[in-house]
Amino acid sequence: MTVDRDQVLRTAAALLTRKATATMDEVARASGIGRATLHRHFAGRDALVKALEQLGIQEMETALDAARLDEGTAAEALRRLVGRIEPSAGLLAFLLTENQLFEGEVSDGWARIDARCSALFRRGQERGEFRIDLSHVWLTEALYGLISAGAWVTQDGRVATKDFQYMIVELLLGGAQRSVRT
Repeated sequence: MTVDRDQVLRTAAALLTRKATATMDEVARASGIGRATLHRHFAGRDALVKALEQLGIQEMETALDAARLDEGTAAEALRRLVGRIEPSAGLLAFLLTENQLFEGEVSDGWARIDARCSALFRRGQERGEFRIDLSHVWLTEALYGLISAGAWVTQDGRVATKDFQYMIVELLLGGAQRSVRT
């Protein structure tokens, strides 16, 4: 039997986004393969997480490309980005939490993603759309945090999935938008 590595990764991502503490045995069972087969593809949990990280980076970069960040206003681009990220939000939430274990290690892929998201917020600041008293770095981190929180509450069924984009964008923009005093 040939094992579809990509399918195993996607199954592992789906499981780990629901249960971050799942064991390799549970990942193997969910994938319909034996533990030994899983270990032939991923030597251990760290190797699996690294492969999931690459999948997450790929999915995030695809979402960034599809969101056309340079088109329209920064707020419009942010709305498109959150909408494009939604299908991968659970995986990104898992990776955000898991990456806390790799103190100080930032891969080139995450650095590229951070740079693109920060550039979006800088553009919004430069054009007077977003507050300038909050750094673009903070706004980027806040976006990641809200995506993670959105993934968790929709996954648990506490908030409707259809509200994912709205609740994240409205909360972030409500705090990031520059208010004009008259």
